[in-house]
Amino acid sequence: MKDLQITAIIKVYQYDELNADDQKLIKTAMEATARSYAPYSHFSVGVAALLNNGTIVTGTNQENAAYPSGLCAERTTLFYANSQYPDQAVKVLAVAAKTEKDFIQTPIPPCGACRQVILETEKRYGQPIRILLYGKECIYEVKSICDLLPLSFDASAMEE
Repeated sequence: MKDLQITAIIKVYQYDELNADDQKLIKTAMEATARSYAPYSHFSVGVAALLNNGTIVTGTNQENAAYPSGLCAERTTLFYANSQYPDQAVKVLAVAAKTEKDFIQTPIPPCGACRQVILETEKRYGQPIRILLYGKECIYEVKSICDLLPLSFDASAMEE
């Protein structure tokens, strides 16, 4: 038997340590939470995606009484970006979440389904997506979804 050790490097920043572009992207994600439709969980998530051409698109979580018919903010944003700007890769994805009271203290990572969609988007465009996860206490920076989804499943797994 042999152990396989997998490590991920996630940088931790304070908001004021980020450059102006990253601060703007996080602020845009935070503003997007106001457009979330979360009448059941009362947990609003906003995402801002910076595309290679400089365009910023946003998305939010959208809940539905017929759970799980809703959709997470990460997937809403990526599907919109991929359908409206099919020739533009996503460079950076910023995620912010809040309860009815305030933004969360510590960053939350994307769910498993969103991780898979982020992976597919990286593979589609052949470049990593830098991910910024906002929390009031700190911001996590992830260089690629591969750090959050080791041993991932992609099209190469179906090749002989």
